[in-house]
Amino acid sequence: MQKSLFKISQMDCPSEENLIRMKLNDINGIKKLEFDIPNRYLTVYHNDHTDQINEAIESLNLGGKKVSTEETAEINIEEELNQKRVLWYVLIINFLFFVIELSSGILSRSMGLVADSLDMLADSFVYALSLIAVGGSLIKKKRVASLAGYFQITLALLGFIEVVRRFTGAEKFPDFSTMILVSVFALIANGICLYLLQKSKSKHEAHMKASMIFTSNDVIINIGVIIAGVLVYYLNSDIPDLAIGTIVFLIVIQGARRILKLGK
Repeated sequence: MQKSLFKISQMDCPSEENLIRMKLNDINGIKKLEFDIPNRYLTVYHNDHTDQINEAIESLNLGGKKVSTEETAEINIEEELNQKRVLWYVLIINFLFFVIELSSGILSRSMGLVADSLDMLADSFVYALSLIAVGGSLIKKKRVASLAGYFQITLALLGFIEVVRRFTGAEKFPDFSTMILVSVFALIANGICLYLLQKSKSKHEAHMKASMIFTSNDVIINIGVIIAGVLVYYLNSDIPDLAIGTIVFLIVIQGARRILKLGK
């Protein structure tokens, strides 16, 4: 078996990882992919097809260049199955809290909760794109990515419109107690996700570390919504809620743009 190391200079997050995975999906002989997102390296374990792999990576225009290729021993695929199992748990938790936060945000009139729910949805899409349609065609995966990206952007733009409407109109203040309570539960859920990722035997692998960073960012957003809820109460104003909603909507749109790259 061969091990090829690639430097991907524009690989910043799990969205680029999924883009690369889908591009290499139909190349026979690839046994395993290891992503080091912080250092922007990709290691490909494969049988032959070195030139085909190199051409596929370069065609993505992510600054991918082969660094080296060498012989290596056979790998244990069981570790990858364990990683997928953990990512499934994280995906389910994220999607569950997307539903909870979206419904709670609408009922409590909190744009912060609505925006945070979309961030949870964005995380769900990122995890799902590496798990959905396993064994399916590349075209099917690209369609899923495009649908996910456009859906997120549409929801985020609708959210922005609602923020502007509420900022310029006389609206009831959001229910700060619901904001705080639901965000605390979301914080606990993200803590559970971090625990599952950290106790994984593969936690030191780069792409699992990236997932932990992703979830850590969610924790920061949860804390932001809690602080906004407290400020709504003490300032008797909906501005903190609208502000945190706007910030998170921007994060969601940026994530959707990355997901749309997967559909090209």
